[in-house]
Amino acid sequence: MISPSGNFKLYLASKPVDFRKGMDGLAAIVMNEFDLDPFSGAIFIFRSKRADRLKLIVWDGTGLVMAYKRIEGAGFVWPQMTDGVITEI
Repeated sequence: MISPSGNFKLYLASKPVDFRKGMDGLAAIVMNEFDLDPFSGAIFIFRSKRADRLKLIVWDGTGLVMAYKRIEGAGFVWPQMTDGVITEI
């Protein structure tokens, strides 16, 4: 089973990303655009343009894990966001 440690950070990208990107492309966004370490154990969450899909990546200690979620219907409800990254502990 893959589960985060008891103390982890969540980073939510405020702008949609190209959903053709895989885990390496998303890790590159984390490093180059957010100046963060994708191998830190934090969970990085990305959304699609239509707000009905999520991708997240996390380092589990042995490799990067990517999860993908598509919701049917109206999509995910997103808070009003500005450019950058929203951090939640």
